[in-house]
Amino acid sequence: MLPVAFLIHLAGAVMLLLWAVRMVRTGVERAHGTRLKAALRGAKGRTAQMALVGMVLAVVLQSSTAVGILAAGFVTSGILTVGTGIAALLGADLGSALVVKILSFDLSGLIPLLLLVGATMFLKFEARTVRQTGRIVLGIAFILLSLQMVGQATEPLRDSTLLPGLIGYLRGDPLTAFLVAAGIAWVVHSSVATVLLFVTFASGGMLPLEVALPMVLGANLGGGIIAVWLTRGMELEARRIPIGNLIFRGTAALAVLTLLQVVDLPISYLGATEPVQLVNFHLAFNLVLVLLSLPFVGPMERLAEKILPNPVAEADPAALDTPVSMLDRASVGNPTVALASAKRELLRMGETVAAMYHPVMELMDGGSPEKIARIRALDETVNRKHTDIKLFIAEVNRGTLTDRERRQGTHLTDFSINLEHIGDIIVKSLLSLAETRARKNLRFSPEGWKEMCNLHNRVEANMQLALNVLVSGDVESARQLVKEKEAMRKLERESHDSHLERLRNGHAVSIDTSDIHLETVRALKEINSLLVTVAYPILTESGHLLESRLAQPS
Repeated sequence: MLPVAFLIHLAGAVMLLLWAVRMVRTGVERAHGTRLKAALRGAKGRTAQMALVGMVLAVVLQSSTAVGILAAGFVTSGILTVGTGIAALLGADLGSALVVKILSFDLSGLIPLLLLVGATMFLKFEARTVRQTGRIVLGIAFILLSLQMVGQATEPLRDSTLLPGLIGYLRGDPLTAFLVAAGIAWVVHSSVATVLLFVTFASGGMLPLEVALPMVLGANLGGGIIAVWLTRGMELEARRIPIGNLIFRGTAALAVLTLLQVVDLPISYLGATEPVQLVNFHLAFNLVLVLLSLPFVGPMERLAEKILPNPVAEADPAALDTPVSMLDRASVGNPTVALASAKRELLRMGETVAAMYHPVMELMDGGSPEKIARIRALDETVNRKHTDIKLFIAEVNRGTLTDRERRQGTHLTDFSINLEHIGDIIVKSLLSLAETRARKNLRFSPEGWKEMCNLHNRVEANMQLALNVLVSGDVESARQLVKEKEAMRKLERESHDSHLERLRNGHAVSIDTSDIHLETVRALKEINSLLVTVAYPILTESGHLLESRLAQPS
């Protein structure tokens, strides 16, 4: 095989492996994301229980990093502590090792069946859960197929004159092998895929155990670095989780690497063949790491806080918003330019409202009073922008405008009023409900929580669509936004009826949170209705909107 063809074949196989792992994870998140979050949220008591939940979630998601980011988000909102988040991530690393164990078996005979079942479910069914389950099945099939391709692509290396020299060097320099593997795991952003690659190379006789063991340890270190890298922009509490996990993981990996050089470990007891020994070594490393680390989660939390200390004084959230306004006072005499600058400022106002809206469900579930206060403080920014936009457009209207420019100014003012009202709903209704739930220590039923999360996610997507419509003025996007109003009305009614059914059946949890549930759903529906108003002027002007929904009398 020519070198170029070999590299293309190998690179294609590796990329298929990475994409397949991601495909399984996204399928699980889309089909069962709410349940997974509820499972992690419900295990926030003891570290051992949290580690077990983290392990199960990592097996389902085929990614310990995904669990780490999920836990980091819950720590930010005050649902979990840093210590329980570290425990979850330790368990998740064990779960990812279990995934490697499962996928290391020879399941190639299942590939045609998995492809048939997965494609049928994804292409022939409309139900979201069925389609995403088909996506998961297809992803597993592609993982197995990619591993076959990696094995086929690397067959020519067995006769290569370059490979023995490279392996000989790495055999004599285990630290380099360790660091190279850590770099590979970080680059591909998947420790599961990295270890599977090493196991495949070992199966083909290209990676002897003396080299593979340090590389598996390096992949474990690289897996810890991935979570640190992906959470680098999050709040301090969230970043402490992967830092603590990396310290545990890095220390253990270096200790075992050193032990391999001074002691002849009985690796032969881990399996009959080198690939099996390698997989079981990876699994045993993570299992022992969890057992030894869990008792020290508390001290590690304190160490992570020293490494990433809280700032002496936090900045005022309202001051984080740049004081520079997009409103161009010099353009007041030029209505076209002035209204364009007003639209830009209105977009920034909408982005601030979106930032207030995004964490609502996390705060509803158990957000800290400090986080609620920071979100509430952003309402002052929204109110200031609303006032500035309203007065600016009023000043523009005092000049000479065409009818179209005057209508545009009115529409921008109206949407500004609606965005300001959305901010009030978030602050005065949703955040107040979150505080009431926390004060009374109430819990939602799993069904009710899922309904509210689905509605919240739908409204958040519509909020982004509304801001896009504001900028583009696209008629089709405006039509889609208006259709979402009817869809939200249907979802709100279904949630309302389901909740009343739970009350009739005497569900104690639903009874305790009934008022909060109904008011939250009503507030989400009202926010969505206010967002849809940005589409009405566009559809009216293009003739796509009827003046009245009332039927004409015969």
